[in-house]
Amino acid sequence: MGELRDYTVIYYTANYLDEQNPYFLANTRKQLVKAIGDLPVVCVSQKPTEKFEGIDGEYTNLCVGDIGRSHLNIYWQILQGCKLAKTKWVIMAEDDILYSESHFNFHFFVKDEFMNGEYFLYDMNKVSLFTWTKPPMFSFRTKRKVVNQLIAPRKMLIDSMEERFKKVEELRKLGWVEDKIIKYWGDPGRYEDILGVTIRKTYEFYSWVPSIVFSHEYAYGYEFNQGKKKKLGDLRIIELADWGKASDILKLYKNV
Repeated sequence: MGELRDYTVIYYTANYLDEQNPYFLANTRKQLVKAIGDLPVVCVSQKPTEKFEGIDGEYTNLCVGDIGRSHLNIYWQILQGCKLAKTKWVIMAEDDILYSESHFNFHFFVKDEFMNGEYFLYDMNKVSLFTWTKPPMFSFRTKRKVVNQLIAPRKMLIDSMEERFKKVEELRKLGWVEDKIIKYWGDPGRYEDILGVTIRKTYEFYSWVPSIVFSHEYAYGYEFNQGKKKKLGDLRIIELADWGKASDILKLYKNV
């Protein structure tokens, strides 16, 4: 099992929730600590961030300074964390998601042929919880690969991100506006043919228990993108076997 779990958790944060909703942040970190077990964590933050209470494994904080919240900065922070990690695999973790334990034991759900270091792995078993929806409910959307569910060979992810960042300057010189760059920057393994970078293979799998992705008023995408116009997934769920009722999970966001 020790050799199988040659992973580092890359936790990236702009530290926005530290001030805006520390109650919610404490709850997502508490669940993360429970889910990762003794895996090492590289926390890439914009403010110094102490080791989370209860972490059993090695913890390293890389503070990159107040570079601000942006789409590209998310990936830049991920890249810096990957460079600092030493393991073969890296697992992404955002600060506003409740991750399941099964997500970090992905080797039980992925065929050996896709563990050869040539694939970006995406856990597709995730549900959304919109904090403004009444009554509270989870929703599920298929066929959407998102970086917060990415598990990647560390070197492959570094190579991919460095190539993409170099490409940004070329695209700007070609007249690409920032909105277009952001639209097609996408997640590793997506839009690579449009960007003109190396096409890398992906593999989608479903862990046993879903992670819960909160859509909330402090999220970058909410403030600068869709807001409450964001649509629920096609499948609507009131209660999940391993998590309980959406109304109860919502209390982890705001204690009312």
